[in-house]
Amino acid sequence: MIRDTRILMGMPITVDVDDSAPRRLIDEVFAYLASVDARFSVFKPESEISALNEGRLALADVSAEMRDVLALAARTKRETHGYFEIRRPDGSLDPSGIVKGWAIRNTADLIRSSGVHSFFVEAGGDIQTGGKNGDGEDWKVGIRNPFNEREIIKVVTPKGRGIATSGSYVRGQHIYNPHQPHRPIEEIVSLTVIGSDVLEADRFATAAFAMGADGIYFIEREPCLEGYVVDAKCVATQTRGFADYVTP
Repeated sequence: MIRDTRILMGMPITVDVDDSAPRRLIDEVFAYLASVDARFSVFKPESEISALNEGRLALADVSAEMRDVLALAARTKRETHGYFEIRRPDGSLDPSGIVKGWAIRNTADLIRSSGVHSFFVEAGGDIQTGGKNGDGEDWKVGIRNPFNEREIIKVVTPKGRGIATSGSYVRGQHIYNPHQPHRPIEEIVSLTVIGSDVLEADRFATAAFAMGADGIYFIEREPCLEGYVVDAKCVATQTRGFADYVTP
């Protein structure tokens, strides 16, 4: 496998592709991810999302990529009964809760379009895999103990599906409940979701974490999702189908 890790979107992003991949592929992948960061980062004053928030760009004039992400965010808000929200309490838009999974899914599509079907893409706990690893085995992903990041508490085999983890143990209280925006989410500290792809896992992991202790029950009711939550008392709860992905 060919592996490269670079800092983008304020985090390390790792890409593994099969040895048969064109040598230019890794650079193309990171160039794409850099373009996503340049367009959607609320920390870059020259980004498209900053221009939209500051009124320098009208909603009718945004790019196709921005329209896609905003439409996905609106759909996710409806599907999660308002627990997914990209509009901050101050009224500005911050799509970071969905852009990462969207970008990784698109990266996986870019890799596949080059003829490569064995790959691993990871950014800040959001992961998409395809095919087999360098040893010809299924990819395995570790879930970290939110109270001890050096400890892996579960190992899962995603089987080509996507994985995303939302939590407060690394970045603090950066996810909020839109229905109670001033109340911190303290009942749970980590929620991992397995979805049909990384975008599905990411958008629902963010929303379910915002639900607090009820989030794992929301994931249980969704037929295409499985989840694993760790609460503030170090107690883990998993959905009924999650065990199908756990490696003994």
